[in-house]
Amino acid sequence: VQLQAFGGGLVQAGGSLRLSCLASGFTLGYTAIGWFRQAPGKEREGVASIRNRDGSTKYDESVKGRFTVSADNVKNTVYLQMNSLKPEDTAVYFCAASRSGMITSSMLYSYSYHDWGQGTHVTVSS
Repeated sequence: VQLQAFGGGLVQAGGSLRLSCLASGFTLGYTAIGWFRQAPGKEREGVASIRNRDGSTKYDESVKGRFTVSADNVKNTVYLQMNSLKPEDTAVYFCAASRSGMITSSMLYSYSYHDWGQGTHVTVSS
């Protein structure tokens, strides 16, 4: 699976952005798409994930209630709607696909994912 993330940009605090992750290649084989982010000087962290077989979603506590992950299987695209953005949301955002069975407790861990897209930059100004 090849992944392409786009939709990042500069936004003021309180604003919104929608990121898109376009999947191509053997898309029938993936079991989940996750969104991760990495801020300068920090570890990469899982933000949100959606599981293919049942549409289950999982969010990090820091974004719960503000971010929504959704999938359009016809367009092979997974979205991350980000509302009420905060300066601490500033990071490079990546999407990743898993090709193995995905249990809920593993959905936000990078080791669960096999294919990664390039990042898209999100900057939230205060």
